[in-house]
Parts: sequence; C-alpha cells; structure tokens
Amino acid sequence: MSDVRVAGVGMTPFGKSPERTARDLFAEAAGKAYDDAELGPDVVEEVFFGNFMGEFAETQGHQGPMAAKAAGVTAPATRVDSACASSGAAVRMGIERVRSGQADVVLVGGAERMTNLSTADGTEALGAAADALWELRAGITFPGAYSLMANRYFHEYGGDREDLAHIAIKNHANAVNNDLAQFNKAIDMDDVLDAPTVCSPFGLFDCSPMSDGASAILLASPEFVEEHGVDAPVAITGTGQDSDNLALHDRDDVTKTPAAKRAAEQAYADAGITSDDIDVAEVHDCFTIAEALALESLGLYEHGEAIGAARRGETTIDGELPVNLSGGLKAKGHPVGATGGAQISELTKLLRGDHVNSDAVSDAEVGVTHNAGGTVASCVVNVLEVVA
Repeated sequence: MSDVRVAGVGMTPFGKSPERTARDLFAEAAGKAYDDAELGPDVVEEVFFGNFMGEFAETQGHQGPMAAKAAGVTAPATRVDSACASSGAAVRMGIERVRSGQADVVLVGGAERMTNLSTADGTEALGAAADALWELRAGITFPGAYSLMANRYFHEYGGDREDLAHIAIKNHANAVNNDLAQFNKAIDMDDVLDAPTVCSPFGLFDCSPMSDGASAILLASPEFVEEHGVDAPVAITGTGQDSDNLALHDRDDVTKTPAAKRAAEQAYADAGITSDDIDVAEVHDCFTIAEALALESLGLYEHGEAIGAARRGETTIDGELPVNLSGGLKAKGHPVGATGGAQISELTKLLRGDHVNSDAVSDAEVGVTHNAGGTVASCVVNVLEVVA
C-alpha cells in the first residue's frame, strides 16, 4: 500500500483545563497542525474526530460537524468512538481515505474534556468502555480490571510492584522537559511505593490521570506533498486494527492482549517490516502493567519478559528500545479521545528531530504507536517511518 505523509501535527498541552470545551481545545490543536504544515484549512477534504466522553462531560453528541467548524473546515466530518482508542481509529480512517484516492488531505485527531467532572462521575463515564451488563453491574472499574490483569500476570510469569514502579519512574523522567505533558516532575521509587493504594498492586503513580486536551494531524498523499512543496519527512507506512471480547471473563487469558497482537501483525505486514525493525515506541500505558502487555503484544518482547524491561534499563531514554519518550499516558496525560492522535504527533516529532527528547533517538528511522480501548478490547497500531 502507498505511504501516507504526516504533513503537520498539533497538540494542546495536556492537563487540567476544566473551563475549556472540547471544541475549543481541538481548534487550538488544528491550528497548530496547520502552522506545522504551512497549510490552511481550505485544503482539508474530510475530518475524522475521536471523542469518547462527550455525552457525559459536555452533553454533546453529533461531534463531527462541531469539530470541523472548530477547525475551520467545510467538509464531511465524522466522530469516531472506540473508547480510549478513538483518535487512533480516526487516524486509521484518515489513512485509508487518503490511500483510496478519495482525498489528498484529511484532518484527524480528537479531543476530550474530563476534569470538569468529579472523580466519581469521570470514573463512571470511563466505565462505559467496559461491559455494562457483566462488569459494571458487578462494580468493576478500570483500575480494578487492570489490577486483575496485573495480579494474574505476576502469578503466571513473575514480576512485582517495583517492576511496575520502574515503568512509572521512566515515563515521568521522559516528561520532565516536555512542555505539553501534564506532569513535568520526576519521581523515585519511594514516591511510587509510598503513594496511596488505588487497587492492589496499583498505587497512585501506576495510573494515568484524567486530562483535558486535543490532538490534530494533517495526513496527505505523497502527490499532494510533492506538488505543494510540503516538508513531510515522516510517513505512516503501516496500519492495523483489531478487537477482542469486551468483558475480561470472556477472554482465554487476561495476561495477553490478542487484539493488539493482531493489529500489530497487520501493521507490520502493511509496512513490510518486522518487530525487529522498530527503533522507538509510543504505547498505551493507561496503567503501568499496560506498558508491559503492549510491548509483548507488539512482538518487542516474549510473553512474560517485558515486565522487567524498564528495571533492566532496556526501555529507558538511553536504552536499546526507548518507550514513551513523550512521558506516555502516565505522565503526558490521557484525555482519552485525543490520546491516539497525540501518540502520532509525539512520535512524528521524535522521528523528525524536533521533539525535546529527539536527541535520544537521533538515528531512529522506524517507530510504532499502540492505542488501546478499554482493557484492550480495541486496539490500533500504526508504523511511522522516516522517508525523506
């Protein structure tokens, strides 16, 4: 399949902005993407907008036209909902639209407003990504669901609280100088282990925060880029998406995320690469255990081995395979509808050389993003490569 160029990327800072609406946040992100590409909204032929909590947080459905208006676009516009993988799915839809020849330029991304809700209301809204009949009625929340996955993983393969802590410490360190990240503060082992327990084995620093923010990406055909002289050295060369049973009890093995594995296999085949070619990764670490599960599903580690990767220094900023140089969801923040697009934005800048942490991967040519919904009932994987 043909490559799709990343013509421009934009993000708002992630964090607490309860006074701002999702449309306001997306307008800012889209404006940054236009500036990055040195293009205007008039070139956009379609919009795909990721959002999950709009009805809960803003009593707002029908968000495609809203997003297009905010971005200054008059074109077909569609809201995409795949829980926390919403904007990852929006990116994939944009890729397919450009590849099909139906559009030369597509605006994709997403936004979420979360911190205007109380913790209880936000938790309830996020819980809608689980199985309402079999999980929510039993009182399952996502910290609880991922703690079940973590505890079973420890039972089957080993690992402990300190292994999880090293993942959190690594990702906070990566976010220290990232002005777009929600948390710019380094943490240490004592901070993690002494933090209040959320749901064993997770403490406060094992869990991603509620966040407000938006991301936007201009995807363009190679022909458009060449004709208009757009500086777009990074392309999305492979994409994959898959799903799994919504409820954990319907899964064969809760220590594995087969939707991510299948999505990765699709993306690698599409790009004509293998996992051995990956130089840098941005993965969906909504909880610390999720990073380990992601690395294994992406084929970057054998099953049962990724839990100790951060402790061993393999996935740190100076490791063999740097992971979540943005800070990840853990420290960059997790406005759920914007997260998949933010991964594309951050990885594009890392590969282009204009990210604050680009020096750590100055020779990197191939990267992968992993964006999951729920307990990885949905997953989108994209391969990005330096092509010019």
